[in-house]
Amino acid sequence: MSEAVVTAYEAVIGLEVHVQMNTRSKAYSSDGYDYGAAPNSQVSPITLGHPGTLPKANSAVVRNAVRLGLACGCQIREYNAYARKNYFYPDLPKGYQITQDETPICTGGGVWISSETMAPKMIGLTRIHMEEDTGKSIHDLDPFHTLLDLNRAGVPLLEIVSEPDFRSGEEAYLYLQEIRKLVRYLDISDGNMEEGSLRCDVNISIRPVGREKFGTKIEVKNLNSFRNVQRAIDYEYERQCAVLNSGGQLFQETRTFDATKGSTTAMRSKEDANDYRYFIEPDLAPVRVTESFKASIAASMPPLPQALVKRYQEELGLSRYDAQLLTESKETALYYEALLATGCPAKSGANWLMGPVQAWLNERALDWNQWAMPAASLAKLIHLVESNTVSFSAAAQQLFPLLIAAPDSDPKALAETHGLLQESDEDALLAHVDAALAAFPDKVEEYKAGKKGLMGLFMGEVMKRSRGAADPKVTSRLIQQRLES
Repeated sequence: MSEAVVTAYEAVIGLEVHVQMNTRSKAYSSDGYDYGAAPNSQVSPITLGHPGTLPKANSAVVRNAVRLGLACGCQIREYNAYARKNYFYPDLPKGYQITQDETPICTGGGVWISSETMAPKMIGLTRIHMEEDTGKSIHDLDPFHTLLDLNRAGVPLLEIVSEPDFRSGEEAYLYLQEIRKLVRYLDISDGNMEEGSLRCDVNISIRPVGREKFGTKIEVKNLNSFRNVQRAIDYEYERQCAVLNSGGQLFQETRTFDATKGSTTAMRSKEDANDYRYFIEPDLAPVRVTESFKASIAASMPPLPQALVKRYQEELGLSRYDAQLLTESKETALYYEALLATGCPAKSGANWLMGPVQAWLNERALDWNQWAMPAASLAKLIHLVESNTVSFSAAAQQLFPLLIAAPDSDPKALAETHGLLQESDEDALLAHVDAALAAFPDKVEEYKAGKKGLMGLFMGEVMKRSRGAADPKVTSRLIQQRLES
């Protein structure tokens, strides 16, 4: 398709994100839920909707909703009623879903996104509301039957509905990254899309550039990764442009994305409205969110990634790239904060975390929550390098592994025991320098004749004679002084 055809239209995209919460029990019953448990082993009469059973609201779900709302700058509703959303689906045991309709707990607010090539942009939120999950239909284990696993039925969800503020698949990808980062920082969910803890539906339409009226909305479902969300949007945008450019007409429908082919296909047509026959849930009393309740939650909030990125750039002078890497996970950010609290220089601490520490974790396929060294110990090691007591190479290659093996040890004592302390005394170093130059009189003459690349030879000889203990900066200066005298 020509660029002119594509650029004649703009995409208008909204996302509906379902976040599965990590509470110990389900939304309206005491049943637990563990991903991967044996099918139908985590159900009860309440989950299955047996007659005479009564649901009970999980207070942790309300707290999580308020935490997320505060993090996104939403207005938190005081009076929250539950509603029944009625529809038939095989894995919906009760025949209805307990959700919120006219009184979503959070409204307004937004999520900021940005990248190296894109200026910061806020994606507005329409609402965040509480609801329960359905079970799961399994179609690929039996050639003749659909199997039902109702373990997931009743698991608490937060549905985050965005405004139609996205204009590209890249923006949607960045938004999902921020949502996942937020729920992990807030300890609401693990955000693992591959396990269904984060699920996303896309609504996309196109319109001629400059027109305000929306086009025909297409919904895309069954998206199981952030990258597939971006791919589906990019494909659907070009498909819709091609249909209109050829004189065709778009119809409101639901489509599914085939990750192998990188294309969408129609699942079913969709009417303008669904008759879910919402009505107030008669078995659950409304929940009131007081100002004191909100204040107590706000006081317990962890530092959030966007605020940390801003502080690291503006107050600590880190690059945007460094700040983003340090806040990629909550564990990394909190460890970096602990490093800073020891007085560790900001840039040095960042370099160590993104360099030797991250490399060590990557080599062993470990996560930051498996990093056991106390921040105070790493800060002492960094101080040895900053004070020229130990060279960076000796610290990174020798002292660092020793400290990992004995994380509660004193780094300086380890350095002394293993002969890693750096020699900075000029009188002692001059003896090594003179011996090194005396060993290569012909190379000294070549250097003086202009062959400056021989400096490495002399440095290496001094390091060998000092058993690697010579301070490189002091040694280099002393060698130059001798050669140029």
